[in-house]
Amino acid sequence: MLACADAPSTTASASLDAPPPPERVVRDGDLVVVVEGFNAAVAERVRSGGVYASKYGTFHHDDWIGRAFGARARERDGRGFVWLCAPTPELWTKVLEHRTQILYAADISLVCAEMELTPGSVVMESGTGSGSLTHALARCVAPTGRVWTYEFNETRVKAAKEEFALNGISEYVTVTHRDIERDGFPKEMAGRADAVFLDLPGPHKCVGSVARSLRPDGVLCSFSPCIEQVQKTILEMKKHGFADVKTVELLGREYDVEGKRLQRDLSAPLSKATKVGWRKDTKRPRDAPVDDGDDNVMTQHVVTFPRQRLQSHTAYLTFARLVPEPEGWAKTLAERSKNGVGGDLLARAAEVLQRNRRSGRDSPAPRAPKAPNKNMLSNPGEYSD
Repeated sequence: MLACADAPSTTASASLDAPPPPERVVRDGDLVVVVEGFNAAVAERVRSGGVYASKYGTFHHDDWIGRAFGARARERDGRGFVWLCAPTPELWTKVLEHRTQILYAADISLVCAEMELTPGSVVMESGTGSGSLTHALARCVAPTGRVWTYEFNETRVKAAKEEFALNGISEYVTVTHRDIERDGFPKEMAGRADAVFLDLPGPHKCVGSVARSLRPDGVLCSFSPCIEQVQKTILEMKKHGFADVKTVELLGREYDVEGKRLQRDLSAPLSKATKVGWRKDTKRPRDAPVDDGDDNVMTQHVVTFPRQRLQSHTAYLTFARLVPEPEGWAKTLAERSKNGVGGDLLARAAEVLQRNRRSGRDSPAPRAPKAPNKNMLSNPGEYSD
């Protein structure tokens, strides 16, 4: 499923004169994203002798085999057609089977960018869910990196393993049945992860385990739909040495752009063309010139306005970085503890406060009242506005 490019080369083969990469063609057993129209796509596994049927017609898989990805495949009688697209993490997110709520392209892109994933990175994910984010993580770290994903539901683990194998990313992904909230991340993963992603009901329960698993300067990302989860998680982050904490929420807004006939002279009566606009003028033939009427009255403009329906709330993304300990910090802490420095500060502060109270230094002498200001009104009610 993932097309992982080799490392960039400095030889002549990497120049602009190098031949283009070979064209990808549909083969027997390949996964194809069949695009029927705008926001209408279906995942189909190509099998010799198979048939794909939809409202656009009946299509035979044998006619697809050998065709290039991105080609338009017509029905045998030539009436309906569909597009054969190569599967990508973005397209797979649109057509996958929802076993749980999933992340979509907007959140996925920000997660991959903020976690600073590159080929060779090691990233851990909990939980796996429907595998929408896992496919994007695998593409980021391939071909030399690894994704370790954990899911507490055994049925979803089995389904994810099958999908990863069929989609060709099992080489980069290891899915494990494990309850991270209860058991934490495995001890053998301590200090090995460059980034960790949490999509759990109680992410604050796992922050300590994440801190043990991350390398110094590693990034933690938590995906939480409720602000109460965010608050608890941030408090735990600060306890375990995380810094550079920030929480964001992505809300998309779409715009419509269309042509309108606008009236210059507001004193003239409104014409029918002004109310209808360009796109709704269905009576005018396609090749006929546009009749603007009087140039002093009518003019054509392109206008844009936001759609009233906005993307609803998805979740809060909280990012934090594990601050590396200064060199020799463990030795310094041991020396301070040995010398009694850095003990219970609250207890010592209470002792100092109690000692000051006994000596009377915490009760300063009362100050003499200040004389009233001459410019202050003695009775403001006597004055009107």
